[in-house]
Amino acid sequence: MDYFSLEFFLLLVNVVFIDLMLAGDNAIVIGLAARRLPPQTQKKAILYGTGGAVLVRIAATIVVLWLLQIPWLLLAGGLLLIWIAYKLLVDQEDEHTEIAAGATLGQAVRTIVVADAAMGLDNVIAVAGAAQQHLVLVVIGLLISVPIVVWGSTLFIRLINRFPWIIYVGAAVLGYTASHMITEETRIKPYFTEHPALRILFIAAVIVGILLAGYLANRRAAQKKGNGKRSYS
Repeated sequence: MDYFSLEFFLLLVNVVFIDLMLAGDNAIVIGLAARRLPPQTQKKAILYGTGGAVLVRIAATIVVLWLLQIPWLLLAGGLLLIWIAYKLLVDQEDEHTEIAAGATLGQAVRTIVVADAAMGLDNVIAVAGAAQQHLVLVVIGLLISVPIVVWGSTLFIRLINRFPWIIYVGAAVLGYTASHMITEETRIKPYFTEHPALRILFIAAVIVGILLAGYLANRRAAQKKGNGKRSYS
């Protein structure tokens, strides 16, 4: 792939955007793990912890990129990513009180790395799919998005809270990535290659299905919450 081509640039933008959309939990983990440390030590914990998390993330993505070469795993990854996109829409109020605050620099760094690795499966699969199995895109995308997550996470989270439609854009991008992964599965790719209209229809159906399912779930949750408040009044 030409690293100076428009295709590479668009794929990189897609990777960075997905990284940012799925990084809210990771930003919260970083803050919770370092919250008990002195201000100066907090900076070191965030820097070292994030650095370790990035290395783990790159290693995990390399493994996933390799696994996606195995027959049917590209399909499985696409299906899992559809679920991740749906969860992105409906799980906007998760709390992470179970994240223990480190009392020392080492404890905080360890907590950040371990928690990020445990929670980072969605990021790894999504980025591997968005990068279309190009490791260079994965590494560059992480190098761009991680500083934004560490130093600009609060601003980005506020932006999402102020403009909720950004979440739906992110879910649509994930839906496109998931459907693209599925259509690229070696065993079924010929069907989509022979019928381009079917591929476009399938991708559109996946995106619309995710957005509609997420919207309906959020509306039901809002109605249930509203009914609960009225019952207590």
